[in-house]
Amino acid sequence: MERRRLGRTDMEVTALGFGGSEIGYEGVSQTVATRLLNAALDAGLNVIDTAECYADSETLIGRAVSGRRREFHLFTKVGHAADWSRDDWRPTAILKSIERSLERLRTDALDLVQLHSCSEGVLKKGDAVAALETARQRGLTRYIGYSGDGAAARRAVESGRFDTLQISVSVADQEALDAVLPAACERGLGVIAKRPVANVAWRSRSRPPASAYHRTYWERLRALDYDFLARPLDDAVATALRFTLSVPGIHTAIVGTSRPERWKQNAERLQAGPLPAAEFEAIRARWRERAAPDWIGQM
Repeated sequence: MERRRLGRTDMEVTALGFGGSEIGYEGVSQTVATRLLNAALDAGLNVIDTAECYADSETLIGRAVSGRRREFHLFTKVGHAADWSRDDWRPTAILKSIERSLERLRTDALDLVQLHSCSEGVLKKGDAVAALETARQRGLTRYIGYSGDGAAARRAVESGRFDTLQISVSVADQEALDAVLPAACERGLGVIAKRPVANVAWRSRSRPPASAYHRTYWERLRALDYDFLARPLDDAVATALRFTLSVPGIHTAIVGTSRPERWKQNAERLQAGPLPAAEFEAIRARWRERAAPDWIGQM
């Protein structure tokens, strides 16, 4: 699997990374998580990204692959210790969160700790970023990053205090391509794409409920009406994934799944290489033509 240097860090990362939210939120058993993660590593993947708030994701990962720790880069996020609905950006809380993550993930140090979608105000205050810097100084993590979208992501990039940026990029989420990524590239940040296949939202024939995680992308894709979405599902997913990884400045794309066979399929989808320039530009042109002004990056 192709590897790219993650910005100015010394990490060579695979084009695909494993996202740990699904195995936590979908209540995957330890047996399935172990099979899934080992299949991903066996396929050559070397990035695992999770967060303390993803239910028991960190515990599942630690039990499954801590014995193969030298084979992958391990990322997590802080700021939402109990669940996504409650945040805590106090330095003491952040440092305790990192210590809990180390215990659950069964490792002595992380490769990357990221602030998990904190606001511009939190970034401006600076205490939360300082807590990550303290963790780096103590050897708890090698690098620090910001995970989020929109104006807060722009402020994080402009602050000059982070090594990486994790941001939403997909055929249904292109705000960052003009508003954030050029500055991130200029400053040498490693860029991690989240939700890179837009949750494959076009699979739903009927409108998802308002509470559905993929509802916004479903509505956008109905309006965008890309030609490639009419292709067989595997071809359409491959096009969507190749689009994201063809965006200048993207180093790795985090894909979550609870199905062990998905990693081989995703790796095979990338064997064709970057999306042809004409097809890439057609997707960009359709976005510019039809995207509404309020189509901001989705958390």
